[in-house]
Amino acid sequence: MSTPATADDVRRAVSAVIDPELRRPIGELDMVREIALDEGTAHVGIALTIVGCPAADRIERDVRDAAASVPGVDDVRVDVGVMTAAERSALVERIRGARRMPFTADALTRVIAVTSGKGGVGKSTLTANLAVALATRGLAVGLIDADVHGFSIPGLLGLIGEDGRPPQPTRLDDLMLPPVAHGVKTISIGMFLPEGSSPAVAWRGPMLHRTVQQFLTDVHFGDLDVLLIDMPPGTGDVAISVGQLLPHAEVLVVTTPQAAAADVAVRSGVVARQTGQRIVGVIENMAAFALPDGTLVDVFGAGGGAAVAAELSTDDAAVPLLGSIPLSPALRRGGDEGEPVVLADPGDPAARAISAVADTLVSTRSSLAGRALPVSPA
Repeated sequence: MSTPATADDVRRAVSAVIDPELRRPIGELDMVREIALDEGTAHVGIALTIVGCPAADRIERDVRDAAASVPGVDDVRVDVGVMTAAERSALVERIRGARRMPFTADALTRVIAVTSGKGGVGKSTLTANLAVALATRGLAVGLIDADVHGFSIPGLLGLIGEDGRPPQPTRLDDLMLPPVAHGVKTISIGMFLPEGSSPAVAWRGPMLHRTVQQFLTDVHFGDLDVLLIDMPPGTGDVAISVGQLLPHAEVLVVTTPQAAAADVAVRSGVVARQTGQRIVGVIENMAAFALPDGTLVDVFGAGGGAAVAAELSTDDAAVPLLGSIPLSPALRRGGDEGEPVVLADPGDPAARAISAVADTLVSTRSSLAGRALPVSPA
């Protein structure tokens, strides 16, 4: 004879439901309220974090399914409420933890800034595809669109609603929960522009610095393996701010094979190195592509990526050319449609080249030797 179900059984099942935005069990987040079991009917109370929570329907459905899965439960009634201001504030403090800046040198998240000397070299497209490629390898990946004046990451990842605008992050007081696309948690200034406003952002240094700082401190990415930062082209205010805020970050330099682009790309690497950041490699984009008969067409010339890598190498640290990405209609089409080519057409030559770069980055993850881990003895 089986043991009758209890309210504690229902509570355990419901508490294990994962909040889709915070990615934690709702029991851990103190979202579970009174639970009662009356002749096979489970009465479950939950409290959402905010009024109008975009994940409300999913959470309620998952809670209902979890309660119904308990043997002996025939019916489920879910009472949905909202946290008080004090409860929400306590939750935010618990989520944020003791450190205001989560991406410090002793953190376990690998921070990689993707830079270029000039615009138009496909840096953002590569960054978006690289982020998705890393996510498909089982890594927890975050992506910051730091190209405030020329933001394009939401469109490249398909984070565009029916109104043609990126979704706004859910806010818990002053903490923001980034939208997720293809497994990548993403934040961009394009998500904050007022409705009906011009998409142009005309800001100077202080505003740019504050924006980057808020993306790093006020956006809850959770536990990440890798944080990619899509940098604006050149060596301006944002490059300096990221260098100041994240001097331990690694840097990928993107160029095209063209000599003129390569010369400028070197400068972005030099500035990154001056702030203490380490250059982990160069990616050459828009390289030669093969015609059906095998003929190679090098629209932008050849050798730019290797030249940048050689110029940035020193006696103490060689900078490798991590990959050469051929010109690809599929890569361009994937960006226009919000379907990264590494997912939409993984057999495309560009997709294979980007995936190879992702494999290289995974295999060259920095060692934890000598680093303090964020744990304490029980």
